[in-house]
Amino acid sequence: MIGQWRLRAAFAARLSRMYGREVPAYTTLVDVAHEVNEDVLRKRGADAERLGSIGRVTAERHGAIRVGTPEELRQTARVFGALGMRPVGFYDLRDTPSSALPVVSTAFRPVAEDELARNPFRVFTSLLTVDDRRFFDADLRARLTAFLAGRELYPPELLALADRAEAEGELPDADAERFLDLAVRSFALSTAPIDREWYAALERVSAVAADVGGVRGTHINHLTPRVLDIDELYRRMTERGIEMIDTIQGPPRWPGPDVLLRQTSFRALAEPRALRDADGTVTRGTLRVRFGEVEARGIALTREGRALYDLMLGLVDERTAHLTAARRADVAREVWAEHLPPTERDLAVRGLGFFTYHAVPGRPRDGARPPADLGGLLDGGWVRAEPIVYEDFLPRSAAGIFRSNLGDAGSRNGAQEGGSYDADRLSGALDRQVLDPFTLYERQRDRSLALVPRALRPQGVS
Repeated sequence: MIGQWRLRAAFAARLSRMYGREVPAYTTLVDVAHEVNEDVLRKRGADAERLGSIGRVTAERHGAIRVGTPEELRQTARVFGALGMRPVGFYDLRDTPSSALPVVSTAFRPVAEDELARNPFRVFTSLLTVDDRRFFDADLRARLTAFLAGRELYPPELLALADRAEAEGELPDADAERFLDLAVRSFALSTAPIDREWYAALERVSAVAADVGGVRGTHINHLTPRVLDIDELYRRMTERGIEMIDTIQGPPRWPGPDVLLRQTSFRALAEPRALRDADGTVTRGTLRVRFGEVEARGIALTREGRALYDLMLGLVDERTAHLTAARRADVAREVWAEHLPPTERDLAVRGLGFFTYHAVPGRPRDGARPPADLGGLLDGGWVRAEPIVYEDFLPRSAAGIFRSNLGDAGSRNGAQEGGSYDADRLSGALDRQVLDPFTLYERQRDRSLALVPRALRPQGVS
C-alpha cells in the first residue's frame, strides 16, 4: 500500500521530470539551485538548515495551475486531497498594485508538521473570475462560460481513485501507479490545436485569462525549486545566458532575519503550439505561457508582523515612485532596517515572527525560578526559539511574477463592479474549508509553548 505522503512525493518527482522534458530551462534552474544550495551548506554549515533540512529543501517544489470554473476547482481539490494536500489561504490577485489579474487563488499543501517535513509539495491554484465585469463584458462572459462547460480536465477514473485515496489514506500499489499516471498526464501541456481568434480575444483582457479559458485543459504553469541564496542563483542564471525577470519579488536582501518569501523567475519562453484559424487551417505558432520560478523561504510572520510588512511595502512604494528598480532595492533595505527587528530574538519577543519554543536541556539547576517573560527565558538560556518556515504565498509577489512574464498588460474596466470574493466564498466553491494560514502557525507555536512550563518545573515537583 502507498500512503498519501509517498503519493505526494512521487507525484512531485514525476511532475518535475515531465516539466523538465517540456521546459528544458527548468532543468537548468534546478541544477543551479542545487549547486547554490550545496555551496551555501558548505559555507554556513548547520545554520543553512535552520529553516529546513537540506534534504527537505532539495526535494521541495511548488507548482502553479489555473482553472476556469468552481466545478473544475472542486475536482482539483479532490486530486490534491488524495495527496494529503488541503486548501490554505485566500489570495485575491484582481486588485494588486499594477498587476491586476482576473483570478483568485488558494494553495493546496500539507498542513501537519510531520507531513511538511516528509514532503512539503504545494500547488498555487487560481480560479478565473468569469463573473467579474471589470474584465469580462456580457458577451465574453457568455462565450467563456459555454467554452469552459464543454471541457473536461480530469478523467472520471482519476477522480474515483483520488476519492478512494483521500478516504482511505492510501492506495494499493497498482492503483497508486494508475493514479499517478493519470494525474501527471492531466497537468501536461495539451497538443490540441488552439482557436487563434478566441485565444486572442481573451488575451486582450489578460494573458492569464487566455491561458485558462482559451485551451481545452489545464497544465502546470511553472514549477519552483527552493534555494538558500536567491540572489546568487539570479546571478548564476544570468551568467548562463538565461533571461531573468527584472527583480526579485518580496522582501529585500538585508542583514537581518529572512522573512516570508522571496521569488524570481526566468522569463516565459516562446513555445511552439498548434493554432487553428477561422477557416479551419492549423498552423504552427508560439505562445508565451510557462516559465521557471525559484523561491527562498523565510520565517513566518504573525498577524502583527504581516501588518508591519504591508506597512513597509507601502513606505517603499511612496519613496520609490519615480526611482529605478535597483534604487528601489536600496530603499527597501533602508525601510527594513528602520522598522524590522534585526534579530530572531527580537522578532520573537515583539510578537512579529512565529517560532516554536523548547526548554533547553541540561541547564544547571541553581534553584532560580525561570523568568515570567519570553525575553528573559530566551536571554537566560531557559528556552530556545526555533523559527517556523513560511509555507504560503504573497499575493503581490504572485501577481508580480505573473505580470513580469506577460507581454500585454491587458484591460480592466474600472467603472464596473468587481464582485465580492473571500475565503468563505472560495470554501463554498471548493466544497471544503479554506484554512487560515495564521491559525495553522499559531497552533504550531502554541503547542510548543504548552510544553515549556512542565519542562522547566524543578525536578520532583509535579
